[in-house]
Formats: sequence, structure tokens, C-alpha cells
Amino acid sequence: MGYPNDLLASRSIIKHGSFALIAPEGLVNNVVPGFEDCRVSILASPKLGSSFVDYIITMSKTGRTTKGFGGYGIETFVYCIEGKIKVTVKDKEHIIEGGGYVYCPPNESMNLENINENDSKIFLYKQKYQPLEGHEPWLVVSSIKDQPELDYDDMTNVKIIDFLPKDIAFDMNFHILTFYPGACHPFVETHVQEHGAYLLQGEGVYNLDNQWIPVKKNDYIWFGPYVPQCCYGVGRENLSYIYSKDCNRDVLL
Repeated sequence: MGYPNDLLASRSIIKHGSFALIAPEGLVNNVVPGFEDCRVSILASPKLGSSFVDYIITMSKTGRTTKGFGGYGIETFVYCIEGKIKVTVKDKEHIIEGGGYVYCPPNESMNLENINENDSKIFLYKQKYQPLEGHEPWLVVSSIKDQPELDYDDMTNVKIIDFLPKDIAFDMNFHILTFYPGACHPFVETHVQEHGAYLLQGEGVYNLDNQWIPVKKNDYIWFGPYVPQCCYGVGRENLSYIYSKDCNRDVLL
């Protein structure tokens, strides 16, 4: 990037164990074994306080993984933001494009390959699966184009898309939440679940631990457990973000 032409500054805010806003301008490339010709930025991790790991990855034309991602008790999820990638699980290939996604259960791993003519951009996730006796999650391959967009908490100006089946075998889910300009959460949420959210579109102001923070497309937010949170959509277009949520399990002691 060369010499700076202004004072060094950042919109990022890091509160270890509580919340984080990570602006894209400060992301660096992390060398991760098994990822070839990919620009990998690790967003949330246990070093921040999260129980999962989120990545934003730009795969070059020859970008791919060279060993399985996940498995051995680790569940994984990949969402294609733009481009076209091939996801291989148990020697079966699945092609996903913008809006497509794959959930891989903890007993399997996935391999990724960019098959787009140019770069592809993906949001990647991994977490240690919390087993539940008598229940096993399964491979899910789909697209947001195939899932209904529903009113969120009976509000017609806030929409939600659920990614995974409503089945107790899954200990997490992914969603896309969309706020029309001027729309907001119905109340300030305070809950045991944590989230990792990547902003896909628009602008907003987010309340994180009672601090109002401007956010916009390509920002990443990590919300720790019990952190008060809510947002308003502002600007001329809808505010949308993809986010994870742990669910369907009691608290371990």
C-alpha cells in the first residue's frame, strides 16, 4: 500500500470478551496452512473471546484448499458472497455462487476451490460441535434464493432468512437480517447467545454495550454473550448482514 498520505486512524473498536467492530481497512492477510492463493483474514477467534472462528477470504483465480477444513468434531460453514466456488465433501462436488452456502457436519470436512474466472469472496466459519445424544446434523447445500424471506418479529420493514433446518440436531444457525431505511430492532437484546456478523450491504448505527457505533458494508461485528445490542438501518439502501447464532443447547457447567 506504500507510504501513508494521512494520519493513521481506524474505525475499529475491540473490547476483548465483550464486542468488536472490525473495519475492512485494517484487515491483514493471515497465512493459514491448507489455503493456497487465498487472502485469508481471521475475524473472530477465541483470542478475542468468541467460541468460534470467522474468516473473510478472497480466493484468487487459482485459490483452493489443499487439505480438509473441519471434521474431527469441528462443524464448518461457507457462504459465497460473490463469485463461484466448488465445495467438495466426501468426494462429492457442490457448486455454489453468490448467495449459496454449505454447512458441513462435524464428522466430515470440506475442500474449497475457486472456479470463477476472477476472484471469489467467501465468509467461512468453524466451531466445535456440541453433541446431543440421539441426534446428528447433516450436510446442507442451498442458497438464500431458495429460502423464504420472513418478517422479523412481526415487523414488515425488517426481514430474516434462516439458512439451516429448525432441527435440534443443529447447535447453531446462520441468518441474513435486513433492515429497511429507518427500521430497527424491536428492543435492545441482551442474551446468552453470541454472534459473528458480516455486513453485506448498506449502513446503520449499532448499539453495542450501550455505545452507538456507525457501521457499513464490509464491516464485521462480534457480539459476546449478554452484550446489549440493537441497530437502526440508515442511508438510502437496505442494511443487510449475515450472522451466526448458537442455539438448541443448555449451558455447560
